[in-house]
Amino acid sequence: QFEFVESGGDSAQPGGSLRLSCAASGFTLGFYAIGWIRQAPGQEREGVSCISSSDGDGRIVYADSVKGRFTISRDDAKNTAFLQMNSLKPEDSGIYYCAAVPCRSYNHYVGNFWGKGTLVTVSS
Repeated sequence: QFEFVESGGDSAQPGGSLRLSCAASGFTLGFYAIGWIRQAPGQEREGVSCISSSDGDGRIVYADSVKGRFTISRDDAKNTAFLQMNSLKPEDSGIYYCAAVPCRSYNHYVGNFWGKGTLVTVSS
């Protein structure tokens, strides 16, 4: 069974940092591009960032809203991807999911999520 386990979400103050993890189960993460997608209550999904597969072109993309603040990475030996989030803003709040999705379409992902996501709340 293919599954993601997202973790690392928490409450944080504006300007703070969090590091999210996305552990893959049942498949080899390195074969896939991985995207982070967030969803806030009452809002549409928003693609946050994407990193190409290990044998891909090394492409990394970020939404304009997080450029310069978030960093995506992967550790295929641990079958895990990460999202380092710095300088957090209240508008970064939401449930964060990871998905195996081509980076050319990560910000239009309409499929089911393979994990339960992890909740990030940014408020003072």
